[in-house]
Amino acid sequence: MATSVPARKKQADPIRQFSIFLANKAGRLLELIRILQSRHVHVVALTILDTTDSAIVRMVVDDPDTARAIFHEQAVAHTESAVVVVELEAGTELPKILSSLLEAEINILTTYGFLVRPEGKTALCLNLDDNELGAQVLGRGGFRLLGQNDISR
Repeated sequence: MATSVPARKKQADPIRQFSIFLANKAGRLLELIRILQSRHVHVVALTILDTTDSAIVRMVVDDPDTARAIFHEQAVAHTESAVVVVELEAGTELPKILSSLLEAEINILTTYGFLVRPEGKTALCLNLDDNELGAQVLGRGGFRLLGQNDISR
């Protein structure tokens, strides 16, 4: 008799990460951020991978629909993906998060902290090789996972 595998529960409103490809040119990131802010889109998490000729800017915003429209209007090369965002009560929780993912054999592809969070709590953005399973593991571990509604204005 085969045992059944429990169905994976999906996040109701996953947080979207944009990976933006920018020329490695002074002021280009500022220009992009100003365009976003002019349409009331705020960057809440950000990391940059720099190379000689270009940069990959990964960001989470409080209004992904408007950001997506802006990127299309401005012909900004980008991709979009879902990420797992976990809230940390204290910095001492990081080893527990990492241990939970390791025990489940889930690899972390990228990670970075949030710039701004309501109530002043820290949040960690995780792009995992299996975001759905990672969210399940962290949820079962007692961590609070955030959705887009938690970071939108």
